[in-house]
Amino acid sequence: MPFSEKSINFLFENRVVDSKSWFTEHRADYESLVIQPMRELVTALEPTMLSIDPLLICDPKVGRSISRIYRDTRFSRDKSTFRDVMWCVFIRDKKLYEGLPGFWFEFSPKGFRYGCGYYQAGGESMEAMRSMIINDEPAFKAAQKAFKKQSVFRIEDTRYKRSRHPDQSEDKREWLDQKSLCFIADSEDFDLLFSDAFAGRLAKDFLLLKPMYEFMMSAEARVIKK
Repeated sequence: MPFSEKSINFLFENRVVDSKSWFTEHRADYESLVIQPMRELVTALEPTMLSIDPLLICDPKVGRSISRIYRDTRFSRDKSTFRDVMWCVFIRDKKLYEGLPGFWFEFSPKGFRYGCGYYQAGGESMEAMRSMIINDEPAFKAAQKAFKKQSVFRIEDTRYKRSRHPDQSEDKREWLDQKSLCFIADSEDFDLLFSDAFAGRLAKDFLLLKPMYEFMMSAEARVIKK
């Protein structure tokens, strides 16, 4: 079953009420309206994701490829229990901070987002990519060509205030001056989200990102070799 308006309504109400007892009473709704569509989406995307990288984790379980609905409040001033956004991740490992790049999708009452890249890239990873960019290496040129050819994704803007590579071309600085690297698409097209065609659309768009993912993983291979 696809996501529906009821899925969105559940996330909104659960976040507003923010009560463990309410959530327990409505857990069947959570399972049927949120988790089951997410499981089906992960399963539907698995062949595409594994065609991109056979080592990507595609496990349709909460805590694996599917996020938990409980917030981690240990280091947050916001002590609310639940979040109103759910996501799935396709990544080789589960480490997010300064981990490997991966593919992801998330939805909330505000809309949905999806893309490929780092949650937070490590310094060595970024330096390896910058070296590849400056030297016009084939993996970067393929990624840059693929990025320019498509119109679905944008580079998430994490640029430094001042360019650290003012001698490079503007096209290269768009990549070089990022603190991290992520290619992202945003949408409020709930009709698409609620349709049976959504998984196929996501799979098609994720394939557009394969050269960008391969570029990032080429940089990671250099970091690992060190």
